[in-house]
Amino acid sequence: MWYSGIDQHKRDSVITTYGPDGPRVKQARVANTPLVMAQYFADFPGPHKAVVESTGGWYWLADVLAPLDVELVLAHATRLKAIAAAKVKTDQVDSDTLALLLRADLIPVAHMIRADQRGPRDLMRTRLRLVEKCVSAQNSIDRLLEKFNVSDVGARDELYQLPAACQAAQIALLTQQIATVERALYPHLLPNADVQRLLWIPGLGKVNAFTIYTEIDGISRFPSARQFFSYSRLVPGADNSGGPHPASLGLQGGEPLPQARVRRDPRRAVQPRDPGLPESESSAQADPDRAHARRLGDRAHRV
Repeated sequence: MWYSGIDQHKRDSVITTYGPDGPRVKQARVANTPLVMAQYFADFPGPHKAVVESTGGWYWLADVLAPLDVELVLAHATRLKAIAAAKVKTDQVDSDTLALLLRADLIPVAHMIRADQRGPRDLMRTRLRLVEKCVSAQNSIDRLLEKFNVSDVGARDELYQLPAACQAAQIALLTQQIATVERALYPHLLPNADVQRLLWIPGLGKVNAFTIYTEIDGISRFPSARQFFSYSRLVPGADNSGGPHPASLGLQGGEPLPQARVRRDPRRAVQPRDPGLPESESSAQADPDRAHARRLGDRAHRV
């Protein structure tokens, strides 16, 4: 078995290869082209494992290595940093460290989505970014109205009407693009049996069903509903080193299901904890949105 660590960059990558034991066999900087990458790995016949950090450029690398029978492992970038932090950090050192950790079976593995699910997931994330931009434009208009405590910018002079008109034009364009993206997703996702089962859950619409299906890449990854809650950032983390600390949702590394948590009223005041309630019920009272999302998550895991 060969073990290769790939420190990938935009234009080139540094690859370090080790055998099952013994010193380093090869280290080279290669261009990020399918031909050059295939030529490097062709020098090592037989079983081969390679590892690369789960950044944004691994799709093409997985497609190149699959026909060569090279098993590609995605390393969780945040957890890997905690394991392999070093004072001296170069491309060669990073590549060498990745290869050694892979040989020792110490790589914190990140999930590699199936090739046929990449497109729908990325298109759903494109829709999310369009929605965020649309909300940002609407917030800009609201802040402008708030400055003068008015409900219509038409009463202000032209210098204030122009930015409001620009934001309104952006909202119209973004709304049209969001509808286009959704129409493109329907033929790929609506006929799917898993999506249809999710749509039977009361309170779970098309957007949330599409998000859950494309982001989790198979519910069998989660043996229990509690593990699914943890992945969805619906349970608090724990940081009790040196004594107990207030728990947090632990959003470091991003939010896998950004649309799945239903926010009914972001201006809702935080309710104080009722000391007479059990901890689980008190948690639901303090954050009913999270409790509602957990109920939906439990039903999604069951179906």
